[in-house]
Amino acid sequence: MFDPAQLAALAAVHRRGSFDLAAAELHVTASAISQRLKALEEVAGTLLIRRAQPCTATPAGLRMIRHHDEVTLLERTLATDLPWLSPRPATLRIAVNADSLATWVIPALAATTGFLFDLVIDDQDVSQDWLKRGEVAAAITAHPGPLQGCDTIPLGALRYRATASPTYIARFMDQGVTEASLAAAPGLTFSDKDRLQQDWVARLLGKQNKRARPSHRLASSQGFVDACLAGLGWGMNPEALVAPHLATGALIEMVPDTPLDVALHWQFSRLTAPALAPLTREIRAAAARVLVGV
Repeated sequence: MFDPAQLAALAAVHRRGSFDLAAAELHVTASAISQRLKALEEVAGTLLIRRAQPCTATPAGLRMIRHHDEVTLLERTLATDLPWLSPRPATLRIAVNADSLATWVIPALAATTGFLFDLVIDDQDVSQDWLKRGEVAAAITAHPGPLQGCDTIPLGALRYRATASPTYIARFMDQGVTEASLAAAPGLTFSDKDRLQQDWVARLLGKQNKRARPSHRLASSQGFVDACLAGLGWGMNPEALVAPHLATGALIEMVPDTPLDVALHWQFSRLTAPALAPLTREIRAAAARVLVGV
């Protein structure tokens, strides 16, 4: 019904944010991208891209991009079943939180052949929204669902430890980890969506604690660990990343044996589940090696 090249142009403009970048990705001219998009909008009878900085898809455009992604994955499944069709690698867009990417997801991707991965890095509390909008085919999310048209597989929980360096503890927590010391000691925050530090403090001190606390902003999983090692602040670090430093004493758990476990789920479109089956298998295996409660 729709021209695959035109659909590919639509997806590239939305995801790269401009006609020039879309043209570079598809190895055509910006004029060709414009012509393809105009022709597709004429067939669809509606605006599909908002021409702005950056360019973004309209709701109708997002639905057509989702259709494009689903068809691409379904064609790959067909080519797998019919080897003489010589399937080319399909680009697979998934949403994943930064800490999972830093601790256990990469081996799963490396063990899955036949895909070129386009990773959307976002907090586990909002990664499901990318799947809901149809912008990704699958997501690692804190939400179990249900989400219409999708399947959900529990993966286990990523365990976090509140950690800091010995010099930081001596400087800011010499009287212990209390409401007063936490209010004065600088912490670390990944982004506005990051609630891990707040959740740990709330569990430690009680839900009624609403006192503001100073915090550095640092959007990097490894950066969190490095900042803690340097004494810049305290933060919730994945146990898998800090276990060696806890073992040597380079980092200290601020309150012993107070982990924060964040349950994770693998959520994916039911329509493309057969095409995703190899990745789903590797995701489950990799999660079982690192996550707890599985």
